[in-house]
Parts: sequence; C-alpha cells; structure tokens
Amino acid sequence: MSGLMARIKQFARSPRGQRTIASARRAAADPRTRAQARGLLGKLRKRR
Repeated sequence: MSGLMARIKQFARSPRGQRTIASARRAAADPRTRAQARGLLGKLRKRR
C-alpha cells in the first residue's frame, strides 16, 4: 500500500498533478458544483 501512496504523492507534486489539484479546488469553490456533488451524494446515500 505504501507504493500506491508514493505514486500518489509523486503525481501530486508533478505539473500535471498540480493542474489537477488546482482544477479540483476551483470546482470545489463553485457553489453550483457543490450543489451537484451534494445531490449526487444524497442519491447514493438513499440507495443503501
């Protein structure tokens, strides 16, 4: 499992990883995206 974590850390430090992280942060800051995510999680919780 530590090998997987090392690969994730390596990706996060790479330029592509930094772009991905920045994109995710922008999406998380957008109220509309947050509402969509909340709705999706709500649907998933109801199925259980």
